[in-house]
Amino acid sequence: DTRGFHYIQGGYFQKGFDKHGALSNPFTFGYFLPMAHHKAPRFTHTFVIYEGAALPEQYRGQLFGVFPLQSQVVRSVVETDRASFKTHDLPALLTTTDSWCRPVDIQVGPDGAMYVADLYEQRIDHSSHYQGRVDRSTGRIYRIRAKDAKHAAPFDLAKLSSPELIELLKHENKWHRQTALRLLADRRDASIVPELRRVLEASTGQTALEALWAIHLSGGLSNELALRTLDHSDPFVRLWTVRLLCDERSVAPPVALKLAELAGHEPNLEARVQLACSARRLPVADSLPIVRRLLARDEDVADIYQPLSIWWAIEAHANEHRDQVLAMFSDRAVWELPLVQEHILPRLMRRYAATGARKDLLTCARLLELAPTQEHAKRLMTGFEQAFEGRPLSGLPDELLTAMAKAGGGSLALRVRQKETAAIDEALALVADEKQPVAERTLHLQVLGDINEPRSVPVMLKVVEQSSDDTVRAAALTALQSYDGPQIAEAVIGVHNALSDDLRLVAQTLLASRRAWSLALLQAIDSKRVDAALVPQTIVRKLLFHRDDQIASLVRQHFGEIQGATTEAMREQIDRLVGTVYAGSGNPYDGAKLFSQTCAKCHVLFGDGGSIGPDLTGYNRQDLPIMLLNVVNPSASIREGFENYVAVTTDGRTLNGFVADQDGRTVVLRGIDGQNIILPREEIEELAAIPQSIMPEGILTPLNEQQVRDLFAFLRMSQPLPGTRVQPPRQRRAN
Repeated sequence: DTRGFHYIQGGYFQKGFDKHGALSNPFTFGYFLPMAHHKAPRFTHTFVIYEGAALPEQYRGQLFGVFPLQSQVVRSVVETDRASFKTHDLPALLTTTDSWCRPVDIQVGPDGAMYVADLYEQRIDHSSHYQGRVDRSTGRIYRIRAKDAKHAAPFDLAKLSSPELIELLKHENKWHRQTALRLLADRRDASIVPELRRVLEASTGQTALEALWAIHLSGGLSNELALRTLDHSDPFVRLWTVRLLCDERSVAPPVALKLAELAGHEPNLEARVQLACSARRLPVADSLPIVRRLLARDEDVADIYQPLSIWWAIEAHANEHRDQVLAMFSDRAVWELPLVQEHILPRLMRRYAATGARKDLLTCARLLELAPTQEHAKRLMTGFEQAFEGRPLSGLPDELLTAMAKAGGGSLALRVRQKETAAIDEALALVADEKQPVAERTLHLQVLGDINEPRSVPVMLKVVEQSSDDTVRAAALTALQSYDGPQIAEAVIGVHNALSDDLRLVAQTLLASRRAWSLALLQAIDSKRVDAALVPQTIVRKLLFHRDDQIASLVRQHFGEIQGATTEAMREQIDRLVGTVYAGSGNPYDGAKLFSQTCAKCHVLFGDGGSIGPDLTGYNRQDLPIMLLNVVNPSASIREGFENYVAVTTDGRTLNGFVADQDGRTVVLRGIDGQNIILPREEIEELAAIPQSIMPEGILTPLNEQQVRDLFAFLRMSQPLPGTRVQPPRQRRAN
């Protein structure tokens, strides 16, 4: 649901974390989202903001983006959204009924027309291109311009004089302005700076900004001029003066003073964001005075960009210049600032706690000592607890323990991570108490799973056996993965057949995580204590990850060979299903119910469903053969970010799922049961991707022909059905 990103200098932005890894800085503690947009099928792949002259005036300033899956060029209005932008769609600029049309790029040319590159392929998935299934002869380029547009005569801007290029800075076509700037930069002609200064001082808006850029590219942005342009009436001239000055990573003392002064009274929000971005690039002595004044701008506390931008400026100096950072917090007035309380205190504490180094933990103690009230200390402790999520807390310096005790000791979960006996007793009583809130019980079950406290096992097993809430039982089963012992497998097998379908999958995932437990499950099947029909193929595959001959023998005995269907058999099945769908009409209302039963636990459609697999809303669901290929053979093309990983841990577990989250200390795996397993990296012996989708084969096997037609009638709907809503199974995630 976006048309793209609005990038600012030095920002960290949302990306495909599973594919591209964590952010380059482990202490960002946040990132920027794409521009807000109403509900729309998928995102645009690239776009331009039109600043040409070959289209009617109404199109100027609008966003035009390519949409290859839907064979469109979309059109959107761009509006201010605090320090960023938001968009909403207008009728598309280019549409077609030709499903092979695949617009993949869009540019504005020298003539002001828009040019669209059309790949023109039936399929546009990565695997097709990796395998060379691309016809290089079918691509097309479209030109979009006004009906009465005239062809431009050939021209060569490089032949123009520098004064003529200055005149081009006022051109209505952005291509001409940018080309003029490039040519002026190549010439580096200092003789034109006086004329450019005259244009800058006499102009506002885009012309003034173009003149500033040209002065900079010509080597004429002196400190004397910069001090004047920092007072320019146009906010974007001020913004770009800040950026250009600080890109050198040092400024003269008068300029540093002016920047700090500007931070205190700059009325434009985007310019204030640039001050924060630039402060991050400056030496600490020049940076922190700017930061201090930006922190006092209470009006920015709810902005999209500014709180994180200020935090990143502070974090840039948190290690090498911690004394100067702490000195800023020796002023009680700083602690009372809304930006500091809401955004900086938790992150600053988390920054130092996250490393686990003694020097940084002592800095945590110092921050707690500086905190003027218990409420401020509580905000610090929130960040401290976030730093230790998923791992036990031990070996803290005495100074920090003393400071924490004075601050109230932290939450029960934190004290459990410290392995305080009384706190563990309290947590065990809490998770066993059916009257306690479900959220509290699941949270503390997770924490007890993280610390490996043997006394937890009988309590967790009792929860599994007796609790009336499946969410809590799922949390207990997930937490038990951290423990070992035959009594766990025996107890879980004892209740296996009586569990709900969803809870049984969590229990089977637990049993499949260890070699001994996997063998116990298969032996229970062999002795008829467990019904083999209740064990899905996804779990059987997990059992085989252990590479144990006895396990493999029992799997063959009870489940046959688990190799997956042959490619030819799958093609035959796809052809048969295509014929089934086209042989009659489907009822999408019945299909919605089937989707809830078979697909919604893992997939979102029209805003509802589970988060185990990709969101289906933006897919080209009209292409029936491709849809059926992905259902019948889910491993044929695995969506980026949903690759299946196997993790082998130091305590003997073998786990699999997709990487739901990761940072420098932990990896979060999410399996087919929907549960998150947090693995400290030091406990991972091996983590490797496997070419097997987490989605099982055979999902359509239980359906009759009419049900298949109903399901695909719903899947191929372009918008939600009135009066229906997908109802996925109740969420059971433990964290």
